[in-house]
Amino acid sequence: FDAAYFQSYSHVGIHEEMIKDNVRTDAYRNAIMRHQNFISGKVVIDVGCGTGILSIFCALAGARRVYAVEASDIAVQASEVVRANNLSDRVIVLHGRVEEVNIEEKVDVIISEWMGYMLLYESMLGSVIFARDKWLKPGGLILPSHATLYMAPVTHSDRYSESIDFWRDVYGIDMSAMLPLAKQCAFEEPSVETISGENVLTWPYVLKYVDCYTVVAQELESITTRYKFLSMMRAPFHGFAFWFDVEFNGPIHSQTKRRGKNDEVIVLSTAPEDPPTHWQQTLLYFYDPIEVEQDQVIEGSITLSQSQENPRFLNIHLEYSSGGRSFVK
Repeated sequence: FDAAYFQSYSHVGIHEEMIKDNVRTDAYRNAIMRHQNFISGKVVIDVGCGTGILSIFCALAGARRVYAVEASDIAVQASEVVRANNLSDRVIVLHGRVEEVNIEEKVDVIISEWMGYMLLYESMLGSVIFARDKWLKPGGLILPSHATLYMAPVTHSDRYSESIDFWRDVYGIDMSAMLPLAKQCAFEEPSVETISGENVLTWPYVLKYVDCYTVVAQELESITTRYKFLSMMRAPFHGFAFWFDVEFNGPIHSQTKRRGKNDEVIVLSTAPEDPPTHWQQTLLYFYDPIEVEQDQVIEGSITLSQSQENPRFLNIHLEYSSGGRSFVK
């Protein structure tokens, strides 16, 4: 399965989409410049370097050496990009999985753009953890340093209408017999799309907080939490949205005090109220909406677990109840 996964990153389109995501790319460049004093003259490893743009940013910030590790065949183009920018003496492209390449020195900095949809899809954080445990010097820098996965109930009548209500009257013909199949095709799998803050029914809940300096791979294999929301309005409740933030903090950090969005911390956010990114938001839609009143309780539990068949995939088990009715998705 990993061969197919890395093969997908050999196509230029996926890298073009990521680099053109200005929110993403600017956040990384700004974070590198913010920590330039820590990067200049130091050794960096870029886990999953893709076309090598983050490695080049680090070299331009003064890194003495950058190990740009990339398992897909785009590593060939990354080497050519490095050479074209006269950085071959400082940026070393290693074509292989980070778990298999050979680096014969400790590093001062790990940088990686490891986040997938719903933060943990693709399970690339495990490779960052591997690199941290094998090569990072004590007190070293990890960018990004922290990540937070959020969830919240949403209402999205337009999306439901486009996918479902359309079949009730098609050129004057009753095609509602299509509804069960239409719901299954539209809402059986998680949907990656952009919503706005107006779609969100409640304050978000923190599903998982990740400290990249201390997280271990085992705690990412299965994450279970209970949640409870109070609807802030009367509306049809169509499902749940998930999004994430990552922070670019230095290695000196507090385990007890999580820093918020302020001028001191660079935050890359994929929240509905922030500028859109290529991650968008991940939506889990119900087959049928639930009408909720203001202050109505929405509660339940959710488990995110790595698929046994393919650890890159994410299984979601969602239990939810509201208004005396309970469901499982």
